[in-house]
Formats: sequence, C-alpha cells, structure tokens
Amino acid sequence: MLVPLQQVWRMSSGNGTRRKVGKLQHFNSMVASAPETLTEVQGLFSKVRTYAKPSNGEWSIPDPNVALRHQGEEHCRLQALKVSLNAVKNQLSDKNVQVWHQHTNFTNRAGKVIATVRSAANAEVCTQAWCKFYEILGTFNPLPGEALQSGELNTVHLCEAPGAFITALNHYIKTSESTRYCDWSWAANTLNPYHEANGGSTTIADDRLIANTLPWWFFGSDNTGNIMIQKHLLELQVFVSNMRRVDMVTADGSFDCQENPDEQEALVASLHCCEATAALLLLSPGGSFVLKMFTLYEHSSVCLLYLLNCCFHSVNVFKPATSKAGNSEVYVVCLNYDGKEAVRPLLSKLIRNYGPHLADREALFPNAIIPESFLKQHEEVCSYFHRLQVDTITENLRLFEGMSTEQRQRLDHIRDCAAHEYLQRFQVSFLPRSRWISRNTVSPACCSVSAGRPLGQKKQTGSFNERRELQTLSWRERIERGYYATWIQRHCTEAGGTGCLLEGPLSERHVDSWYVLIGAALPALRNSPFCEGGLLNHLNEALMDTEVDWTRVPPCDSCRVVCAASILSSITGICAFKGNSDGNKEKRQCLVFGSRSVWGACESQFGDLVLTFSAEPSFAQRGCITLHDGEPLYQQELLGCVVFSLQTLSSGDALLLPVFSALTRVTAALVLCLHVCFRSVTFRCPPPSGAVGTVLVCVGFCPEAAARILPLLTDVHHCMSQLLRGEEGKSQSCGSDRQVLQFVPMEELLTGGLTEFLWTMNSEIIQQKLHLLMQT
Repeated sequence: MLVPLQQVWRMSSGNGTRRKVGKLQHFNSMVASAPETLTEVQGLFSKVRTYAKPSNGEWSIPDPNVALRHQGEEHCRLQALKVSLNAVKNQLSDKNVQVWHQHTNFTNRAGKVIATVRSAANAEVCTQAWCKFYEILGTFNPLPGEALQSGELNTVHLCEAPGAFITALNHYIKTSESTRYCDWSWAANTLNPYHEANGGSTTIADDRLIANTLPWWFFGSDNTGNIMIQKHLLELQVFVSNMRRVDMVTADGSFDCQENPDEQEALVASLHCCEATAALLLLSPGGSFVLKMFTLYEHSSVCLLYLLNCCFHSVNVFKPATSKAGNSEVYVVCLNYDGKEAVRPLLSKLIRNYGPHLADREALFPNAIIPESFLKQHEEVCSYFHRLQVDTITENLRLFEGMSTEQRQRLDHIRDCAAHEYLQRFQVSFLPRSRWISRNTVSPACCSVSAGRPLGQKKQTGSFNERRELQTLSWRERIERGYYATWIQRHCTEAGGTGCLLEGPLSERHVDSWYVLIGAALPALRNSPFCEGGLLNHLNEALMDTEVDWTRVPPCDSCRVVCAASILSSITGICAFKGNSDGNKEKRQCLVFGSRSVWGACESQFGDLVLTFSAEPSFAQRGCITLHDGEPLYQQELLGCVVFSLQTLSSGDALLLPVFSALTRVTAALVLCLHVCFRSVTFRCPPPSGAVGTVLVCVGFCPEAAARILPLLTDVHHCMSQLLRGEEGKSQSCGSDRQVLQFVPMEELLTGGLTEFLWTMNSEIIQQKLHLLMQT
C-alpha cells in the first residue's frame, strides 16, 4: 500500500538544503508495508506524556520553609508499579548479559538508526546519545524562539561526556534553515576523565570531543568535574557568566547501577536534584531544560517533577525511539522557564543544602503539599511508561526462547522502516567534517587520542547472578575467573618493553603554554588515561586486601628479570661515540638512579660508558598503596631526579631512571619531558634490581631541548616542595589537602605516540605487580 497522502521533506546530502517531494516518494521500504507496520513505526516516535497544568494556579512553587524538613513518604500506587516492574526485570537475572544484549539489540525496533545516521549524515561522535538528543530536538524544538530571533544561542551541558548532545546540537544547528546562521556558544561539565581519583564506574573514558575542546569544559577548582559539589555549582555560574543569557541546559547524568538495578532511581536521586538546581540557577527566562531520569516512582522524583511543573510552562516525559525500550530511561523535557526570580527563595535554600545527599536525607517537599491533581497525572505518566517497559521485556523474554523465520524477517523489516522514518521525520542531513566541532582547529589530539587504548566503558560478562557471586569471592579468585587471568599468570621475560620506543628529541613542543594545575590531593588512583581501567581496578582490589611492602616482595622464581648488562649493551649500541683529537673515542656518561651493586658489577664490560650513580626515588609508603605514582612526595623526588639529570648530563649521554608507574598526569608529563630531551626513550620491565616497576632507558641527551623546559620543571619542583611543607604535623606523603595535578596540558600528553607508550608500559607494570601478588 501507499503511505497516507502527505508531504514529506527530503534533504540534499550535499549542502543540507531541504526540498519538498511528493507523497509517492516516501522511503522505499515503507511503501509496501502493512498498515499495522506503519502504525508500529509511527508509535515508536510518539512515546510522550505531557502534564496539563490546572488553570486555577493550584500548582505553585512551595514555600521554602517547608522544603527539606520532612522525611520522604512512599506513594503506594507508585511503589506497586516499582514492585511489579522489578518482578519482571528479575526474570533477567540468570541471563548472560552479552547474549541478552545481542538478542535485545536485534529486537530493538530502532536498532539500525545509529548506523544509518552515521552513513547518511556523517555525524560527529554518533552514539545512541546523539540520536536520542537529535530526536528530542526534532520533536520538541527546545531552542527558545527569542534566541533564534536574536541570532544568538547559548547552551550549558551537564554530565555530558563523551559529548554527543553537543555534537548533535551542532549538527542540528548547522543543517537547519532556522538556526544555521545562529551564533552558538556552549559550555559543558562532566566528571573529568583525566582526574585520577574519579572512579571508573562513574567516569566516561571516551574523550574524543573533550580532548579537542578542553577550554569549553568546566571541571571546577579541584579539577574533578563533580557537579554535586556546592562550590562547583557557584563556580560554574561564573564560568558561563560571559553568556548574555543561557537558553538551554541539558543534564544526561547517571551512575553505574547495574549491580543494584532495582534501586537505580533512588541511587541517582541526589544527582538529578543537583542537575535540576543547577538548571534553575543558570537558565534565563524562556529557557529549556532536558533532564535524563529513570523510573519516577520514588517520592524524590514526585517532588522534582512537581517543582519543574511549577517552574516551566510545559513539562513532557519522553521515551525516544532510540532509547532501548526495555530500559527505564526517560527524558524530562521542560520548556519556557518562568525565570529564577519566581523560584528564588526556594532556589536559595536548595543551593544552601546542595550536595551529594540533597535527596537522601529529607524530602524536597512533604507529601501534604503535593496537589492530588498532580499526583493523579503523575501516576498516569508512570503507568504508561511502566506498561511500555513491561511489554518490551515480556516480548524479549518470549522471543529469547525462539524466533521463527517470519518473526525475524518482520522485525528486520520494521528496523529498516524505523531507520528511514528517523531520517525523514527529523530531516537528518549530511554535515561535512569541516563543520564538526572537533575539526582539529583547537588541537591535533583528536587523531591520536584513541591510539593504543579503548574508549568505551568496561564490558560486563556473565549473568547478574554470576556477577553477584563474583563479589563474594576473594580478589585472587576474581582474577582467576576473569578476562586477564592467563595474561597475569604469565611469567615475565627479558623482552618486556624492548619493542616500545619514543624517538626524539621532540622539537614541536609549546613549552611556553605549559602551566601548573593544583587541585585537591588524590586520595587514591582509581582511574588513568594511561592504562586499562579493568587492570587498575584489579590491582587496587588486591592492594586493599594485601599487606604490601614492595621492597620486600619476593621475586617469582620462574620470571626472567632483565639483566643490567643487557640494558647497558643496548645503550652502547645506540650511543654515537665520536673520536677526539687523540683518535680515541669520547666516553659517554650514563647517569644511573639506582644501586652500584646492581649496575656497577658489569661496568667494566663497557669501557666507553662511564656510569654515575645517584639515589633513586623512594617507593610509595604503606599508607598510600593505592596512590601508586600519585604520592606527592614520590612525585617530588622523581621530578628532582629528572631536574638533576637535565642539569648534569652532556650531549649524547644516557639516563637510567626507575619509575614505580606512570598512571598520573604528573608522571606522564615527566616521561614526555624525557621524550623531549633524548633521542630515544624505552623501558625495561621488570628492572634489574628486582624492584617492582620499570626502568626508563633514555639515550642521546640534547642539552638545547633541556634548557627550554628546565625553568618550568624547577618551578614545578618548588611548588611541590611548598605544598609538602605547608602541612605541618601531617604525614608528608598523605597529609596535604592540595597537590600538583598537572603541568603539561592534556592536549600535549595525548598527542603523538606518548599515550600508546604509557599504556603499554603501565600494562606491563600492573601485570608484573599482580603476578607477584598472586604468588604471595
């Protein structure tokens, strides 16, 4: 059959212009579709419920004197929906998560949209989030008319990593007739993927956009990016103060709740309250707010939705077609903000109580002041989305037992139809790469940031029940059952690090733009852009459960530690020994930070190489075992070794520097400095001394390059010393509340082969440490 008589728009993929086409030119795959198929596809894009405000003004902003003073009360009918939904979801507890995801990816009616958009639109960071937000933009047009008329648009994006809402908005603006000439400014916040104390379960590692647009990202004065800190909220207000008005705020935050899915809504309640408070503070009158939420059964959600209905002219709860129908995710789309003057007294109280427990202690409002008319509508909204989710899970369970060929063909046909409908409905157009946000005009990091390391979140394996069982096991048993078991149990060989090389000296380094970044001291290293997150998690778990003094950990009898003679031989093979006026070869110095007993025994074998010895930096102390190379005193000593080397060595000389690890931005920057100053840098793991870590082998010293960075390194060392001295009566290693976090911009640390080098080196070090701990 033919589609109903209507005009649709098709856009040119070349320049983004739109032209009308006749009713007969609707996409081919739907022309022959049955009416029920067309109805089903249309229904995918119509999962929305809108609150209807009573005209009598009954829904009004509550008195701040009653806010945050009472315990939350459960709503019986909403809790019944929660129990019902969890009973259905619990049927998935024995399903292998990878097998189940593969199945639900196929049954997902919108499952082909992302690939279709990538192909047709050349979309930047085209993820599921991109498609969801583009759908929100096309459905609600949340960009205020006043902003579009003035030609100036300003947006703020909270909990935004990896940045797909921003790139989707850029695509929408650049390809829409009404917005393509709009002067758009944006700012974003997220948990900083480069801050080592941010937990891996809450921090998105994908930094494809962030690496190229760092000046637009707000991470707060402590550099964590945690928007749930009151000080950061006020700092963010200052950060965006150059915007004449804020037209839209989006908030896409969540936590990893997969180990406790029944309580997802309660676990993220305070985050949602913080995001909403930030939006009410930042938005200008007439502005829009898009907030990701989940089920809306808890009293905290009831209060928040009521508040938003009191502050905005229109509040819609929307389930995008491109949001997997079996999950609890919905987007609350709030349009036409009344302005903060209307909510100022209550907003002031929210800001005073702002923090990670905003919705945990007292309820935002007592149940008594929520109008019955609102509760009735809210229950209808919850019932509608409850039914959609339960129906989807039930169907997926039924199809999981077996699908006929006819069912598969019908599903695949609907998926094709849905993808074409998405392109047509939202007029998705081609955008040249030159009009992307990260088109490499800010920095070249985009091309190299993914080299050598994956960008996705950790992949779960097994069923929910099996993962629950894993949590009851010891860290050793978890490793033995895990992905890395065989690799960790592999014994070391002498080859560790020989194939990994940084060739220098680097001349293209903008040392004048380097700066010292100080923030809150690291309590532990939970995350690093320079290693695989799962490995670091394993190591931290092991260290928390094991008494470790790395200087006393016995070596593994089956591991082959590289010998000192092998390293010195490789140095002499690289060094260029020139003849002097007497015709004899000039001797090269090799500065060794380590024991003469380890290295000096074979010095006589290499007559052209003169070894000079100095004390190596001390390893992390027992109280800070999960700080790794993030311990402030260790970083200061390591930096002192580098500074001494650059001041002492002559042209062509070599350096042997032991490193405990290079997980932090500070230690990574020191490796970069060595890369700048030497013709070659490699590592050997484990080092000849038998200690845990690695030894950096740096050959071919370049004094000219060193002279450029020495002043900055001296300043950094002085700054570290001041911070360490500033905390009297506290442990130097763990007591200070502030620490140098960075002194080379991330854009430079992510450029070239440094990231891949550090990724490889840290993997070898962590494998070695876990291997020894498994033997202990």
